[in-house]
Amino acid sequence: MLHEFIDWILVTVNGWGYAGIFVLMALESTVLPVPSELVLIPAGYLAYQGEMNLILIFLASTIGSLMGAFVNYGFALWVGRPFLERYGKYFFVRPALLHKTDAFFARHGAISTFTGRLIPGIRHLISLPAGLCRMKVMTFAFYTAFGAGLWSAILIALGYFIGGNESLLQDNLPLVTIALMVFVGLTLVGYTVWQRRQAVSS
Repeated sequence: MLHEFIDWILVTVNGWGYAGIFVLMALESTVLPVPSELVLIPAGYLAYQGEMNLILIFLASTIGSLMGAFVNYGFALWVGRPFLERYGKYFFVRPALLHKTDAFFARHGAISTFTGRLIPGIRHLISLPAGLCRMKVMTFAFYTAFGAGLWSAILIALGYFIGGNESLLQDNLPLVTIALMVFVGLTLVGYTVWQRRQAVSS
């Protein structure tokens, strides 16, 4: 079944073109298990072959990711928030915890949204707490697009430069993931240092 699902993704990328990339990346940004690697790496390789345009792939991917993220954001904002405020106590989510989460996202929502988009398993879900905490729409959109765009650019570049070599791709994908985790870690360290300096100077 998984093999058939992967084949369907590849057929969609080839057959639907940019619209397929948009739809699949929108689905990838919700809770549906659409691997972005299987969408963008083949697309990047098609660009290398001259069959697709790199800029249009990037735009379709980034905008699709943003639209999918807004589905999660909107659901959490208009459904999840009222539900938790009314029934959260039955799930050990009391008003005090919601207020603490609100305060955290008010202060650190931007960096959390950006770095969350780069972490496997987290990037699909980071929009939910942003919606629950009523993160400003423009801030959410900017940092989601920033993170999604960076991730898309990396996968498209992999497909463009080494998409025709499957063994080389398999060797490099884990390295890319590790490099991203290091980047996220350094970003968070730099952000923490900046926050402390801001606190000292204020």
